[in-house]
Amino acid sequence: MPIPLILYCLAAALYAVCSPKLEGTFQEERRKMVSMQIENRGITDEVTLKAMSKVPRHKFVPSELEKYAYNDRPLPIGYGQTISQPYIVAYMTEKLQLKPEHRVLEIGTGSGYQAVILAQLVDQVYTMEIIPQLAARSVAKIHSLGYKNIHIKQKDGFHGWEEEAPFDAIIVTAAASFIPPPLLDQLIEGGRMIIPVGSSFGPQHLMLVTKVKGKIKTKTLIPVRFVPFTRQ
Repeated sequence: MPIPLILYCLAAALYAVCSPKLEGTFQEERRKMVSMQIENRGITDEVTLKAMSKVPRHKFVPSELEKYAYNDRPLPIGYGQTISQPYIVAYMTEKLQLKPEHRVLEIGTGSGYQAVILAQLVDQVYTMEIIPQLAARSVAKIHSLGYKNIHIKQKDGFHGWEEEAPFDAIIVTAAASFIPPPLLDQLIEGGRMIIPVGSSFGPQHLMLVTKVKGKIKTKTLIPVRFVPFTRQ
């Protein structure tokens, strides 16, 4: 039996009333996320905190997981991949010491969340994703949100994005057993890279890589757990 028009109108009215409330709830959860999970753990960079406060993380997770979007943990996004824990996103972003004029390469687009955080801070973001379905989903999501300074390529990220190199900063969001040499080559003098290094079944650590007078310096930061760096 056809649904009466009045029920359609009622449903539309309820959506109009409830949707802003739902967005308001997410906004409050985002505020708490930044305050309790990120600032309380020592992240002080104001532009990073502002970006984390602005970007709606719930739009980058599967709809059935929206209610967990601002929890202190990573979440699955399909194809064996995850969206990183909010603190780790903020930590890696802060360590790059980004400036507005910078061009950043991200290896491992995933949900697109980290790319959008970066896009709040820098001029251009170049991001690579090896899984075609995730790359297509991220393109659609990022375009729907109106970002014009994010460029996505579906490709194995081991060799970087040579035609757009060099980059002021590089961020890798999957654990590699070693730092890919092509990425080191594509880092400018004075540039910074952050990358999780380790095995899938053993310890992993975030490594901060800098290029100083043509020489590569590395610093071990904190223990982490990332999905493995996938090759073609």
